[in-house]
Amino acid sequence: MTSQQNSGSEPAAQDMSPEEIQAVIDRILSKDVPARSAAAADGSGAGSRAVFGKAQAISRLDEEHSTFDGDQQDLEERRALRRTAGLSTELEDVTEVEYRQLRLERVVLAGLWTEGTLADAENSLRELAALAETAGSEVLDGLVQRRAKPDPGTFLGSGKALELKDVVMSTGADTVVVDAELAPSQRRGLEDIVKVKVIDRTALILDIFAQHAKSREGKAQVELAQLEYLLPRLRGWGESMSRQAGGQVGGAGAGMGSRGPGETKIELDRRRIRTRMAKLRREISAMKPARETKRANRRRNAVPSVAIAGYTNAGKSSLLNRLTDAGVLVENALFATLDPTVRKAETSDGLGYTLADTVGFVRSLPTQLVEAFRSTLEEVADADLILHVVDVSHPDPEGQIAAVRSVFAEVDARKVPEIIVLNKADAADPFVVERLKQREPRHVVVSARTGQGIPELLKAISDAIPRPNVKLELLVPYHRGDLISKLHDSDAEILSLNHEEGGTRAVVMVREGLAAELESFISND
Repeated sequence: MTSQQNSGSEPAAQDMSPEEIQAVIDRILSKDVPARSAAAADGSGAGSRAVFGKAQAISRLDEEHSTFDGDQQDLEERRALRRTAGLSTELEDVTEVEYRQLRLERVVLAGLWTEGTLADAENSLRELAALAETAGSEVLDGLVQRRAKPDPGTFLGSGKALELKDVVMSTGADTVVVDAELAPSQRRGLEDIVKVKVIDRTALILDIFAQHAKSREGKAQVELAQLEYLLPRLRGWGESMSRQAGGQVGGAGAGMGSRGPGETKIELDRRRIRTRMAKLRREISAMKPARETKRANRRRNAVPSVAIAGYTNAGKSSLLNRLTDAGVLVENALFATLDPTVRKAETSDGLGYTLADTVGFVRSLPTQLVEAFRSTLEEVADADLILHVVDVSHPDPEGQIAAVRSVFAEVDARKVPEIIVLNKADAADPFVVERLKQREPRHVVVSARTGQGIPELLKAISDAIPRPNVKLELLVPYHRGDLISKLHDSDAEILSLNHEEGGTRAVVMVREGLAAELESFISND
């Protein structure tokens, strides 16, 4: 892309007053680039334009972190490499010479309204804008087209594709992001018309995952998902489609052995990708036993597990920090944290349990990610309780709940008890909160940022997690004080404790595994 040169109507730099020069500098250094607004649809079904400023799927809270979030050193490291919006790679006038920096990728969004209301379609496009901003781009414009079903050739249809081309040229965008998963032929057909790079929603989400994955397992899972997405979309032109020559070949690639069947370049690429995918699957399978061993230890020790799940950017990591002082990364962005974090917690009466923060979900979560992150999502399926965190300040919280529950069904977690945690209540419309309270009977209204509703949430967790269910009356000799200490340390409830002549008499509630160990000390009196 090339920037427009100064027109003759603009004054030369040497003729500008100090005030005018300062105004230009302020414009260059501006952090908030206003989005271009477009005309609304006329209702004829041809399409509509959405207006984009700050993406509405990202919260507008003034304070991003609370005191429970810790130092957030990981966040400082991530933002240290972030590019700055509003700074061009080309000179507009001589006053910009000291302020050139690498600019963000400039994108235009496109989506279809095939079902539901126009508000649903616009909310989906706003979420796509938030995904694009999280990936490191600047959203310039967005189009929504009313259409019964996608066009098999260009997704949008030839007329709307030409309109999209005009928007791309007028805004100076270098990428088009489509709010759906495109078939390879649709992507190629649309690129041929708009003449810029075209990516779909799945590729955008995979790009964000690739940026944010930190652990070895997370990086392997993301790479596997990317290769599964790439494999059917490989393309080749010219010599890349030619056959590999075998036998004796001259220096110019002709002569004996240059004819006959052989692998094309694209077939070689596909074979290399399949080989790499097989290796990644073996590596992920080798990492899986470590996670299963940790879960098996918790099950063997009968430690209740609570999984924090929900839509991306709903506040799961903030809630974990508030409940356990975990200090995990918190950022006002989609899919900020991918690697699961497990922390120990206790109820008010001393019963221990674990809290696990899981990867966030999104509408139309790519199936490649669900399969690649299945070992991570098993934290949700194996939990004793799910805290389903919902952002009640979002324009469509009901849609978020439905999207998350569809993923629960894919990982066989629908039977796990669930508490709906209505988060960000301090920034939400009270009428929306009340509507969700009426719809979801088992709920708690909280704000992870301010601490509102946290005591009620802790009580709900305490009441919902499995508790010791075997009642024993024990007489423990004084020389076996280790057993009394174990009753205090383990997940047991001591109902009464009396010291008698023959030992310590205790009435306790324990789990079945510990009950078998204490069987010889059961009192028959």
